[in-house]
Amino acid sequence: VQVVESGGGSVQTGGSLRLTCAVSGRTFAAYIMGWFRQAPGQEREFVAAISWTANTIKYLESVKGRFTISRDNDKNTAYLKMNNLEPEDTAVYFCAVRERVITPVHIMGAMDIQYEYDYWGQGTQVTVSS
Repeated sequence: VQVVESGGGSVQTGGSLRLTCAVSGRTFAAYIMGWFRQAPGQEREFVAAISWTANTIKYLESVKGRFTISRDNDKNTAYLKMNNLEPEDTAVYFCAVRERVITPVHIMGAMDIQYEYDYWGQGTQVTVSS
């Protein structure tokens, strides 16, 4: 299984980017697809996640109202639209995918926990300048 992120880049404060996460290698139901980020010298943190049906979505508090996560199951792809970017959003953004079965009641609680995911991409750099 390969997880490949794209769409990163450099923008000024207030700008927008759309990240794409493409999953390939074999067909499976990605119960959760998520985005994490890691800024220089900091721990990797959760940003957003979406369940298979898109009924459950979770965001980091500081990105609510600015970032939107979505997915296209036919294309095995997830997206992260980022608007009104701030310098604090500068980081390497990673896509993560969960293949292990999870019951619906546990999805929300698992979304922001890194070990709940099975596959990770290499990351894409997002730089926001002031």
